[in-house]
Amino acid sequence: MAATPEQPAPAPPRRKAGRHRGEGQWALGHHTPLNGNEQFKKDDDSLNVRTRIETIYSKRGFDSIDPNDLRGRMRWWGLYTQRKPGIDGGKTAILEPEELDDRYFMLRVRIDGGRLTVAQLRAIGEVSQDYARGTADVTDRQNIQLHWIRIEDVPAIWQKLEAVGLSTTEACGDCPRVIIGSPVAGIAADEIIDGTPAVDEIHDRYIGSKEFSNLPRKFKTAISGSPVQDVVHEINDIAFVGVVHPEHGPGFDLWVGGGLSTNPRLAERLGAWVPLDEVADVWAGVVGIFRDYGYRRLRTRARLKFLMADWGPVKFRQVLEDEYLKRPLLDGPAPEQPSSRWRDHVGVHQQQDGRFYVGFAPRVGRVDGPTLTRIADLAAAHGSDRLRTTVEQKMLILDVEPDRIESLSAGLEELGFQVKPSPFRRGTMACTGIEYCKLAIVETKARGASLIDELERRLPEFDEPLTININGCPNACARIQTADIGLKGQLMLDGEGNQVEGYQVHLGGALGLEAGFGRKVRGLKVTSDELPDYVERVLGNFQKEREHDERFATWAARASAESLS
Repeated sequence: MAATPEQPAPAPPRRKAGRHRGEGQWALGHHTPLNGNEQFKKDDDSLNVRTRIETIYSKRGFDSIDPNDLRGRMRWWGLYTQRKPGIDGGKTAILEPEELDDRYFMLRVRIDGGRLTVAQLRAIGEVSQDYARGTADVTDRQNIQLHWIRIEDVPAIWQKLEAVGLSTTEACGDCPRVIIGSPVAGIAADEIIDGTPAVDEIHDRYIGSKEFSNLPRKFKTAISGSPVQDVVHEINDIAFVGVVHPEHGPGFDLWVGGGLSTNPRLAERLGAWVPLDEVADVWAGVVGIFRDYGYRRLRTRARLKFLMADWGPVKFRQVLEDEYLKRPLLDGPAPEQPSSRWRDHVGVHQQQDGRFYVGFAPRVGRVDGPTLTRIADLAAAHGSDRLRTTVEQKMLILDVEPDRIESLSAGLEELGFQVKPSPFRRGTMACTGIEYCKLAIVETKARGASLIDELERRLPEFDEPLTININGCPNACARIQTADIGLKGQLMLDGEGNQVEGYQVHLGGALGLEAGFGRKVRGLKVTSDELPDYVERVLGNFQKEREHDERFATWAARASAESLS
C-alpha cells in the first residue's frame, strides 16, 4: 500500500547485527564480558591461581576451592577435575558440573616438542607412582596426563617436576597450550630445518606471560621441519611447516586456523615464508590477533578457526603484517607431499650422526608410572639421555649406537612395547574416555586395546597403513574426522532395544596427502560389542575392492554405502 501523509511508510526491517558487533572483540572496543568464562578471566588473571593452590587450597583441602578456580582458572596450571566414578554416559549432559566432579584431578604435564630427558621421564614415573595411583597416558599432543591427583599433593608434585625442568604451566586453559614439535628435530637425517630454537624461544618469551594468558579459547601450536610432516599441522591454530625457499633456503610455511571438535576446519596457508629467527615474532603476531579480534561471546565459536573462516587468509595476513609485525612477510612455497604415509617415527631410523633412534608403540597411549620409570632406565642402560613423545601417542628413544639396537628392542618387547608393531597397534589411538573425562559418553582406552588384540588375531596378514581413532564424545580430542576409521562415541540401541555404548562411524579422513574429513554414511553406527566384527568386515571389503596400491581413504571416498556398512 502506498504511503500517504497520514500513514507514513513502514520502517525498513532492522538488519541483524553482524559479527562486528557484540562478539566481544577487544580490538573493536568490546571489553565487557559476555559470559561467565570471560567474567572470571577479567576478575583475576588465571595464572594467579597458583598462589592460592599453594597457600590455601592445598592446606585446607578440596572443599575450600572457589568454584571459578576449580572449574576455570586451575586449568591454566594443568588441573581438571576428573569424572566421578560410576556415572554412566547417559548422564553426561544432564548433571550439573558439581555432580560430575570427583574430588580428584587430572594433571597434564607439559612437554613442549615432546622432549624428555631420562631424569624427566623418571620424575613423571615417580610422581605417577607416589601421587597418581600409577596412572599415565601419553596424549596425542605429546603431553603425559596423570589421574587421581589430590589438591593437597599438587605443590609437592610441582616441586618434583620443576626440579628437572618440567612444568604444568598453561597445559590447559584459554592460553597457548603445549607447542608440539617434530620428535626427531635436530637428529633426523632427512630433516629440512630444525625448529627447536623456535620452540624454545616461544616457550621462554611467552609461556606463563600475562601477555597471552587471556585468549578467547585455547590456542594450539605446531612447529616441524620434518618432511614426514609429523605434527598434524593441518588442524592446529598455527603451524610452521618446513620448506625450502628457492632464494632464501630452509624456513617455514605459515598455516593458520585449523581445528576439529564439532566444527572441523583445516588450516589455511597464508602463503608466507618465515625464517627460523622470525618464527617467535610471527607466532606472537598471530596470537595477538586472536587475543584482540577473537570472538569471545560464545565459547562454541571462540576458536581462531571461526575468525579465519570470516576473514580468509588474505585479510588475516594483511592484518598480521600491518597491525602486528609492521612489515610485509616474504611469499614462499607450499610444502611438498609428506615423505611417508606413517608420520609417527615408529621403528629403527638412522640419525644425522650415524646413531639411531628407536620408536615404539604403547597401546592407545596408555602406560603407567612403573613402566615409565623402566623405560627411562632402559634408555639410560643403552647410552641414551633423550626420549620423545609423538602426536600419535607413541614414544622414541634417541642416540642409540648401532650395536645396541637389538638389545634395546628386546628390552622394549619385555615391557610390552613393539618396535615393529602391527598396523592396528601402530595406527589406533583413543582419548581419555568415560573412565576419567567429564565430557565423555563411552569408554575408549580399554575398547581400543581390545580392538587391537582382536584385529591382530583376525587379520594377521593385513599390512596397510591404517588409522583407527576412538573418541568418547563429539569433541574430537582423538581426531576422529581425520582418521581412516573414526569412531565418535554415543549411546545407541542394540538389536534388542537396549541402550548400549556405541559409535558413529567416520570413514576415509586423512591428513597430509589429500587431507580431508571422513565420510559419514547415513545411519552408520556400531555398538561397542560389534566393533571388531564391523572393522574386520570393512577392511575385508577394502582388500577385495581396492585398486592397485589404493589408500583406504581413497577407497572409502568412492566405495558404496553397502561396502562401508
